[in-house]
Amino acid sequence: MNIIVTGASQGIGNEIVKVFSRSKLNHVIAISRNEKQLQALVEECKRNNPDALVTPYTFDLTQFDFYPLVIQRIKTFMPHCDILINNAGKLINKPFKRIDQNEFDAIFNVNVKGLFFFTQAMIPLMNKGGHIVNISSIGGIQGSKKFKGLSTYSASKGAVAILTEALAEELQEDEIRVNCLALGGVDTEMFQKAFPHAEASYSPSHMAQYIADFALNGWKHFNGKVLPVSVATP
Repeated sequence: MNIIVTGASQGIGNEIVKVFSRSKLNHVIAISRNEKQLQALVEECKRNNPDALVTPYTFDLTQFDFYPLVIQRIKTFMPHCDILINNAGKLINKPFKRIDQNEFDAIFNVNVKGLFFFTQAMIPLMNKGGHIVNISSIGGIQGSKKFKGLSTYSASKGAVAILTEALAEELQEDEIRVNCLALGGVDTEMFQKAFPHAEASYSPSHMAQYIADFALNGWKHFNGKVLPVSVATP
């Protein structure tokens, strides 16, 4: 199985790569801006499974002009892809009245624009029967409880949910399924930044196992679905 995971240097993305690397039948490309953390991830995967095949790829998803070159490079590692997990995300915890345009763009460039155009660039590499899993947030679900300081982040994750539904329709002819997991509280650095005094419901490793299982099997039952994954609020 050929798998690409964005936002792989830490948190949930890091753990997702570890889960997939347990099988020698998987080849995982781990994408992040942080080269040092990616290398540490590869070394840990190798310690856990000497046969692990994890290719680190250092890239900032907001460097949109370089996407054609990035895809060419990815093709040298992995000519075709079965699973794409769009996990990269950015959060700024700041009151709505004080968010400026640069901060707004910084969040949307990663959470929405990067996801949109990286997925678009990846379509020619996706195998028929491929599965794209977009990672959103319970805060991006209409009707869920919202929190102060997260207006821009929640709006961006809401955009990911709607985009997922649209992509599933557009990619039917390509036989590619697209789903979205809207996560509740996972004990990551991002969660701690958003909720400094809250206790998360899940560990990154626990959630990563769920996401990996869903990426492998969820396409059999779902397409164009936005699925909340939460037992608590947030």
